[in-house]
Amino acid sequence: MLKRFLILAMVALMIQVTSVQIAIARTRSERAASATEKVKTDIAKLGTGKQALVKVKLRDGTKLAGYVSEASENSFVIVDLKTGASTTVDYPNVKQVRRNNLSGGAWAAIFVGVLIGVGIFVAVAAKDR
Repeated sequence: MLKRFLILAMVALMIQVTSVQIAIARTRSERAASATEKVKTDIAKLGTGKQALVKVKLRDGTKLAGYVSEASENSFVIVDLKTGASTTVDYPNVKQVRRNNLSGGAWAAIFVGVLIGVGIFVAVAAKDR
């Protein structure tokens, strides 16, 4: 009886240990600072110029699209491609930043897809001969 109890206790303990998650409590200001730093690094990675296409969603719900013409310590400037209007955006006001151009992985996937398509076409054409 004692042996069964010990086995059940060990099983329950192992289940509890494997299902424990670590919770890190952060204040609202710490989360906001972290989000601001992430936006800064994303804009810095993207760079500036007409090739730096971006879509930005602000905390007030406004959506901006265009390219990043300049980036400073506290803000960056987005120029709309259609109108040419420039908008200065402070980093803390940004909710989401998305690149508006294809990444290297997307180009690689397109290239592989084209190669597979050509391979299938050649295989079907060779089979009909």
